[in-house]
Amino acid sequence: TIERRRAIVVSARVHPGETCASWAMQGFLEFVCGNTARARILRDNFVFKVIPMLNPDGVINGQYRCSVSGQDLNRQWQSPDKALHPTIHSIKQVLKLTKLT
Repeated sequence: TIERRRAIVVSARVHPGETCASWAMQGFLEFVCGNTARARILRDNFVFKVIPMLNPDGVINGQYRCSVSGQDLNRQWQSPDKALHPTIHSIKQVLKLTKLT
């Protein structure tokens, strides 16, 4: 059953300037959603939680490393502020809930 499957969390674009991460994510999604035997085995055995863009505001506003709040989100993992780093705060909640299930 799906409840017994282990989870794999995949994320990209914490730094807006890492445009190649979007290509890698697109390739990952196309593979894992594809019709190959390997993709079916992965889907049958794991639950995938995918966050394709952790810093959409930074990407849209043309930042290179920072969010709209002017902070490097990759440096906020230890104690993210819910208002200043909402995506990092949220993904940490997802990771905590994933670990509990």
